Amino acid sequence: MSIHVSEPGRPVGTRMPEVHRRRRVGDVSQLVESAPVNPEYSEATDAELQSALHSERTRALEEYGAAAGERKAQRPYLPISSIYSPTLHVVQATATVADAITLMNEHGTNHLVVMAEDNVAGLLSQQWLLGWLYQHTANPYTSILTHIELPAFLTATPETDAHQLARLMLAHQLNAALVMDAQASPVGVVTSTDYLRLYARSEQQGRV
Repeated sequence: MSIHVSEPGRPVGTRMPEVHRRRRVGDVSQLVESAPVNPEYSEATDAELQSALHSERTRALEEYGAAAGERKAQRPYLPISSIYSPTLHVVQATATVADAITLMNEHGTNHLVVMAEDNVAGLLSQQWLLGWLYQHTANPYTSILTHIELPAFLTATPETDAHQLARLMLAHQLNAALVMDAQASPVGVVTSTDYLRLYARSEQQGRV
């Protein structure tokens, strides 16, 4: 039931970490600074600002846990396989931004799996892509994905507990995660919309 996070980076080769390089993501309580802040390379070095940001994130996570209505030890196991969408739309890293947008519009999807040949190289959301276009005004549509630093993305397995993944998506401010099988091949995507559907079904059945 492992969950991993791949850091932002260009889609060159694979961005899926090797076993010895994987950064395992456990409980959200483990989300602490991994290295000391370097004032020469960090814009946010104010201790009060860092504390405020941490408090906001912690409060959001606590509110999510309270909404579940059950303590972790009592929460029923819910595998991601029961809620994720098996439909995948793939774009090659050699494609342009315009190609990615066109593909999203053609299939009516909000997420694309970026592949560098046969390797998973990233997960693009429409929201992130539109934000990138807004920030880059010099011929952005002709930019090739290989030359762009893509956002971080989460990967999980079909057996991953949906409650744990939801907390980590919230903690990392990501609205989707890529589901991988035992052979490290993408088999689906789970999004915040899938969680909303789950919530709606539970509410109709009297269980929120």
